[in-house]
Amino acid sequence: MTELTIDAPVPDFSCLTDTQATWQLSAQRGRWVVLYFFPKASTPGCTVESEAFRDLDPRFNECNAQVVGISRDGPKALANFRAKHDFPFPLLSDKSQTICNQFGVMRDKIMFGKPARGIERSTFLIDPDGLLRQAWRKVEVDGHAEAVLETLKNQQAG
Repeated sequence: MTELTIDAPVPDFSCLTDTQATWQLSAQRGRWVVLYFFPKASTPGCTVESEAFRDLDPRFNECNAQVVGISRDGPKALANFRAKHDFPFPLLSDKSQTICNQFGVMRDKIMFGKPARGIERSTFLIDPDGLLRQAWRKVEVDGHAEAVLETLKNQQAG
Protein backbone atom coordinates (compact mmCIF):
# COMPACT_ATOMS: atom_id res chain seq x y z
CA MET A 1 0.00 0.00 0.00
CA THR A 2 1.25 3.44 -0.95
CA GLU A 3 0.62 6.04 1.74
CA LEU A 4 -1.67 8.77 0.41
CA THR A 5 -0.55 12.28 1.28
CA ILE A 6 -2.56 15.50 1.30
CA ASP A 7 -1.68 17.73 -1.68
CA ALA A 8 -0.03 14.80 -3.53
CA PRO A 9 -1.33 13.00 -6.64
CA VAL A 10 -3.70 10.09 -6.09
CA PRO A 11 -2.57 7.07 -8.13
CA ASP A 12 -4.94 6.30 -10.97
CA PHE A 13 -7.31 3.34 -10.69
CA SER A 14 -10.27 1.88 -12.51
CA CYS A 15 -13.01 -0.57 -11.56
CA LEU A 16 -16.50 -1.70 -12.48
CA THR A 17 -19.55 0.33 -11.55
CA ASP A 18 -22.98 -0.86 -10.55
CA THR A 19 -23.89 -0.74 -14.28
CA GLN A 20 -20.88 -2.91 -15.24
CA ALA A 21 -19.22 0.10 -16.90
CA THR A 22 -15.57 0.89 -16.19
CA TRP A 23 -14.97 4.00 -14.06
CA GLN A 24 -11.47 5.51 -14.07
CA LEU A 25 -10.18 8.22 -11.74
CA SER A 26 -8.04 9.91 -14.40
CA ALA A 27 -11.12 10.28 -16.63
CA GLN A 28 -12.56 12.61 -13.97
CA ARG A 29 -9.81 15.24 -14.40
CA GLY A 30 -11.25 18.73 -14.60
CA ARG A 31 -13.73 18.16 -11.79
CA TRP A 32 -13.58 17.40 -8.09
CA VAL A 33 -14.18 13.84 -6.90
CA VAL A 34 -15.75 12.94 -3.56
CA LEU A 35 -14.83 9.27 -3.12
CA TYR A 36 -16.53 7.68 -0.14
CA PHE A 37 -15.83 4.12 1.01
CA PHE A 38 -18.66 2.28 2.74
CA PRO A 39 -18.60 -1.17 4.34
CA LYS A 40 -21.63 -2.88 2.79
CA ALA A 41 -24.55 -1.98 0.53
CA SER A 42 -28.05 -2.02 1.99
CA THR A 43 -26.94 -1.90 5.62
CA PRO A 44 -28.41 0.80 7.88
CA GLY A 45 -25.33 3.05 8.32
CA CYS A 46 -24.28 2.78 4.68
CA THR A 47 -27.82 3.57 3.55
CA VAL A 48 -28.02 6.69 5.74
CA GLU A 49 -24.58 7.87 4.57
CA SER A 50 -25.36 7.27 0.90
CA GLU A 51 -28.75 8.97 1.20
CA ALA A 52 -27.06 12.04 2.69
CA PHE A 53 -24.71 12.24 -0.30
CA ARG A 54 -27.71 11.67 -2.60
CA ASP A 55 -29.66 14.51 -1.01
CA LEU A 56 -26.71 16.88 -1.38
CA ASP A 57 -25.73 15.69 -4.87
CA PRO A 58 -27.20 18.76 -6.64
CA ARG A 59 -25.07 21.01 -4.42
CA PHE A 60 -21.96 18.91 -5.12
CA ASN A 61 -22.73 19.20 -8.84
CA GLU A 62 -22.98 22.99 -8.49
CA CYS A 63 -19.39 22.83 -7.16
CA ASN A 64 -18.23 20.76 -10.17
CA ALA A 65 -17.86 17.67 -7.98
CA GLN A 66 -18.65 14.03 -8.76
CA VAL A 67 -19.74 11.95 -5.77
CA VAL A 68 -18.72 8.28 -6.04
CA GLY A 69 -19.38 5.50 -3.52
CA ILE A 70 -17.19 2.39 -3.33
CA SER A 71 -17.40 -0.90 -1.46
CA ARG A 72 -16.40 -4.55 -1.77
CA ASP A 73 -19.90 -5.48 -2.96
CA GLY A 74 -20.35 -6.85 -6.47
CA PRO A 75 -21.96 -4.78 -9.24
CA LYS A 76 -25.33 -6.55 -8.89
CA ALA A 77 -25.65 -5.80 -5.16
CA LEU A 78 -24.58 -2.20 -5.83
CA ALA A 79 -27.11 -1.88 -8.69
CA ASN A 80 -29.90 -3.05 -6.38
CA PHE A 81 -28.75 -0.63 -3.65
CA ARG A 82 -28.59 2.27 -6.10
CA ALA A 83 -31.97 1.53 -7.66
CA LYS A 84 -33.74 1.10 -4.31
CA HIS A 85 -32.51 4.47 -3.02
CA ASP A 86 -32.32 6.39 -6.31
CA PHE A 87 -28.66 7.38 -6.02
CA PRO A 88 -27.72 9.74 -8.88
CA PHE A 89 -24.00 8.89 -8.71
CA PRO A 90 -22.04 5.74 -9.57
CA LEU A 91 -21.24 3.04 -7.05
CA LEU A 92 -17.93 1.23 -7.60
CA SER A 93 -17.22 -2.43 -6.96
CA ASP A 94 -13.86 -3.31 -5.42
CA LYS A 95 -14.30 -7.02 -4.77
CA SER A 96 -10.52 -7.55 -5.05
CA GLN A 97 -9.93 -4.84 -2.40
CA THR A 98 -7.23 -3.30 -4.62
CA ILE A 99 -8.56 0.23 -4.29
CA CYS A 100 -9.46 -0.28 -0.63
CA ASN A 101 -5.84 -1.24 -0.01
CA GLN A 102 -4.57 1.69 -2.12
CA PHE A 103 -6.51 4.06 0.13
CA GLY A 104 -5.70 2.17 3.32
CA VAL A 105 -9.31 1.68 4.40
CA MET A 106 -9.21 -2.04 5.25
CA ARG A 107 -9.19 -2.59 9.00
CA ASP A 108 -9.51 -5.42 11.50
CA LYS A 109 -12.88 -5.16 13.23
CA ILE A 110 -15.05 -7.11 15.62
CA MET A 111 -18.36 -8.03 14.01
CA PHE A 112 -20.95 -10.01 15.95
CA GLY A 113 -18.26 -10.78 18.52
CA LYS A 114 -15.84 -12.24 15.98
CA PRO A 115 -12.73 -10.79 14.35
CA ALA A 116 -13.28 -9.72 10.73
CA ARG A 117 -11.58 -7.54 8.16
CA GLY A 118 -13.65 -4.80 6.59
CA ILE A 119 -13.82 -1.28 5.24
CA GLU A 120 -13.38 1.57 7.67
CA ARG A 121 -15.89 4.22 6.58
CA SER A 122 -13.70 6.87 4.90
CA THR A 123 -14.01 9.73 2.39
CA PHE A 124 -11.43 11.38 0.15
CA LEU A 125 -11.65 14.74 -1.64
CA ILE A 126 -9.65 14.81 -4.87
CA ASP A 127 -9.21 18.04 -6.82
CA PRO A 128 -9.57 18.52 -10.61
CA ASP A 129 -5.83 17.88 -11.08
CA GLY A 130 -5.99 14.55 -9.25
CA LEU A 131 -4.44 15.78 -5.99
CA LEU A 132 -5.72 14.59 -2.62
CA ARG A 133 -7.03 17.63 -0.75
CA GLN A 134 -8.72 16.06 2.29
CA ALA A 135 -9.18 12.66 3.90
CA TRP A 136 -11.73 11.66 6.52
CA ARG A 137 -11.20 8.36 8.32
CA LYS A 138 -13.33 6.63 10.95
CA VAL A 139 -16.27 8.63 9.62
CA GLU A 140 -19.35 9.16 11.75
CA VAL A 141 -22.35 9.21 9.41
CA ASP A 142 -24.37 12.04 10.95
CA GLY A 143 -23.40 15.36 9.37
CA HIS A 144 -20.55 13.87 7.34
CA ALA A 145 -21.84 14.66 3.83
CA GLU A 146 -22.51 18.24 4.91
CA ALA A 147 -18.97 18.53 6.31
CA VAL A 148 -17.51 17.25 3.02
CA LEU A 149 -19.55 19.79 1.04
CA GLU A 150 -18.40 22.60 3.34
CA THR A 151 -14.76 21.53 2.99
CA LEU A 152 -15.15 21.40 -0.80
CA LYS A 153 -16.51 24.94 -0.84
CA ASN A 154 -13.66 26.14 1.40
CA GLN A 155 -11.08 24.46 -0.84
CA GLN A 156 -12.57 26.12 -3.90
CA ALA A 157 -12.62 29.53 -2.18
CA GLY A 158 -8.89 29.14 -1.59
